[in-house]
Amino acid sequence: MLEIFEYDFMQRAFFAGMIIALLASVSGTFVVLRRYSMISETLAHSALVGVAVGLVAGFNPLWMAVGVALLSAWLIEYLRSYFSLYSDAILAILLSGSLATAVIIVSLGGAFNNSLFSYLFGSILSVSNEDIITILVFGSIAMVLLLTFSKELYFIAYDEEVAQTSGIRVKLLNFLLVSVVAIIIALSIRVVGSLLIGALMVIPTIAALQYRVGFLKTVLLSIAFALLSVACGMILSFYFSLPSGATIVLCVISIFIVSLVINKK
Repeated sequence: MLEIFEYDFMQRAFFAGMIIALLASVSGTFVVLRRYSMISETLAHSALVGVAVGLVAGFNPLWMAVGVALLSAWLIEYLRSYFSLYSDAILAILLSGSLATAVIIVSLGGAFNNSLFSYLFGSILSVSNEDIITILVFGSIAMVLLLTFSKELYFIAYDEEVAQTSGIRVKLLNFLLVSVVAIIIALSIRVVGSLLIGALMVIPTIAALQYRVGFLKTVLLSIAFALLSVACGMILSFYFSLPSGATIVLCVISIFIVSLVINKK
């Protein structure tokens, strides 16, 4: 089995996959607890707009994805906070609008090619050294922010109104959380794909919640499930010539089903 590490591209793929699994599972815990799971799908489609612009204009698609995802996250939180719009309505509008915009951009620019499909469904085996550096830099910043404000973010997820009356700067931390999620999602679409990243961010946490073991242990379980799904998905995709992103998602869904069956009582 260790023969897969004889290839440089597999080493890069495993390294990138493990980093993304760690980031997605930790941030996904706060997203799920806030019942904000669909934000991952919305920001993934928004990041796709950045990818489309990058492919058409000749810029780095990953950097463009990060920028557009951040702008979309700030727009979502601004509309939710200052216009009192329902979260699910905002997410539905932006999701459909982003996807439509991305399709029009790539259609006008003639960018319907294999590069675009690698961002749609993931192409972890084509991760470059430049992608690794970008993931490390932005991923480290995102993780530091999550760990620094983890107590406050958990308090807000538990009860936003009580957190605000307790003196916590709820609006600022909400913007911080969606910014971190946007960065992680933009980094992840190269690995898992914009159509599948929501599963890696949400499902490990939902599976961990089935065990009802408290917040910290739930986070650790979520990390373990995400890492396991990436490892299993990579191995299966290598030996059976399967799409890596889709295989990873099916692995994490399998873990969720097992967790559901074990804890059904």
